[in-house]
Amino acid sequence: MDELTKRINELARKEKSEGLTKEEKMEQSKLREEFRARFRASFRAQMENVRIVEPDGTVTKPEPKTPKS
Repeated sequence: MDELTKRINELARKEKSEGLTKEEKMEQSKLREEFRARFRASFRAQMENVRIVEPDGTVTKPEPKTPKS
């Protein structure tokens, strides 16, 4: 993930300073989508491990929210 972030940042700096070629813009878009997918997967895994400890000592797993239509 560090290499992915590093390349995204390199392209962002280049975009601000001199602009990107069409190929670099496509690469940037693809890298950003990959970053978001990895972030979502990591966050989802983290949330699946969350447990709530009630005042009486019982441990429950929160129910996932259903997506809005």
